[in-house]
Amino acid sequence: MFDFRKFFGLDSGSKDAAKERLRLVLIQDRASVSQETLEAMKRDLIEVISNYVEFDSSELEVKMETQKEKIALIASIPIADTKK
Repeated sequence: MFDFRKFFGLDSGSKDAAKERLRLVLIQDRASVSQETLEAMKRDLIEVISNYVEFDSSELEVKMETQKEKIALIASIPIADTKK
């Protein structure tokens, strides 16, 4: 049988990705944080953290989430080594 959902890209993967993008837009809107501000925060984090540890800045992930009716800034930083 022909699967229209897959043919038109309506599988759950694209649905989940769209849902996640919408969630991020709503969080940023509620926090009044623009994408430019979030990117500036990311650059500042890279500058400060690089003083203490070695890491691949391309793997740094910064996002905002709603946790218990509050906005949280979440940073994931895979650390390669500490600076001595």
